[in-house]
Amino acid sequence: MNINCIAVDDEPAALDMISSYIERTPYLQLAGRFNNALAALEEIHKNAALQLIFLDINMADLTGLELAKIIEQSDRKKNLRIIFTTAYDQYALEGYKVDALDYLVKPFNFVAFSKAAEKAKSYFTMYESSLKATNNETMPLQYKSAYIYLKVEHQLVKVDMSDILYIEGLKDYVKVYLSTTEKPLLTLTSLKRLQEKLPTDKFLRLHRSFIVSTSAIRSATKTSVQIGSTTITVSEQFREDFNRFLDKWVL
Repeated sequence: MNINCIAVDDEPAALDMISSYIERTPYLQLAGRFNNALAALEEIHKNAALQLIFLDINMADLTGLELAKIIEQSDRKKNLRIIFTTAYDQYALEGYKVDALDYLVKPFNFVAFSKAAEKAKSYFTMYESSLKATNNETMPLQYKSAYIYLKVEHQLVKVDMSDILYIEGLKDYVKVYLSTTEKPLLTLTSLKRLQEKLPTDKFLRLHRSFIVSTSAIRSATKTSVQIGSTTITVSEQFREDFNRFLDKWVL
């Protein structure tokens, strides 16, 4: 697959380096290079085929973070992604809040660039697969994707849905508890966004802060479920869905 991308940096040397790295990567297609975010924004508006932006942060008029927030609030946030390239590491958390694929701190070499590019390739491969599954409305549920990708500590981690026990939301973060590891995976996303990726017949929202795998429930009362040694309370907001689930358990 080819990924159409642009480089945006107000430092000529950095822009030359990033552009050369893109041209050295077989699956990246350089669609343009810009020395300011306003020019890049104009390109975004007119180029619907654009998929990836290698984006500096500290720029005049419009910063890279401001451009990223514009994209995040648009209808292109899933098919147009960002890899930040900056000399300042203090913006890393802000970068993840706008769902950047990666965060490269200058000076970086071609090896580090290639690792970030591979994350983009994995993302767009997954994204195209999900589009095909969504468009094929007659596809039986058992043939749909059985895994999700989570962004954990600067990398994408493939997680089998059958391994998920329950998921806990913690403001800007989510903890995913698995049957295969003692320590949960911590990813910077919202519980609502993660819920959208989960099949509704296999996962159940029980609380503002909890989603559980229905297959992991070992016992249940009218107000709670037991998963391993963990008891999760059912809040009033989700009681109706939970009662429908309990009806299936009653013989």
